[in-house]
Amino acid sequence: MAFTYKNPARSTDPSRILRSAASIVVGVHGYSQTVVAPDGVDRPTARIARYATADHYGRLAAGLEAMAGELRSLGHRAVVMADDNSLVDRGAAWRAGVGWSGKNSLLLLRGRGSWFVLGSVITDAVITHVPSPEPDGCGTCTRCLDGCPTGAIVAPGVVDARRCLAWLLQAPGEFPPAYRTALGDRIYGCDDCQEVCP
Repeated sequence: MAFTYKNPARSTDPSRILRSAASIVVGVHGYSQTVVAPDGVDRPTARIARYATADHYGRLAAGLEAMAGELRSLGHRAVVMADDNSLVDRGAAWRAGVGWSGKNSLLLLRGRGSWFVLGSVITDAVITHVPSPEPDGCGTCTRCLDGCPTGAIVAPGVVDARRCLAWLLQAPGEFPPAYRTALGDRIYGCDDCQEVCP
């Protein structure tokens, strides 16, 4: 997917966002793992990715902005990044010890899976506490690879966006006929690799 990785020199270098960057503080906002059917309907009439059911990035950004405000009040510069695609959020979160990179390519939190959105505060404040990256928690599990309706997870941690329903539903142009059966009743996103994750 070309969102963040379209410009790797920018998205992997925090000084492109804040020239004096010294630290990144990562924020996580979890969202519901439960599907709620509309009133009077036995099941949803169409599916959308759960992260898109509310303004989860807005809530995360508000929390990050509060943190940035505290840093600014101490005389530091601070920039909030949430759903901006200017920074590889998963990479920053992994390096911050938040979770590990799962076989579905998403960041996984122990006991929570990948049901959250990520963001960061990039600051010139020097933060000395740097946790170790979380070790792999997937082990031999391949549920996400096996559960992907189009086989888009082609290897552990590698997603072929040209086959990923979440990407194809956002891509310009006609939806590929070869994946219309797998699409089913989805109208935005796909949570299958998250739903099968133990």
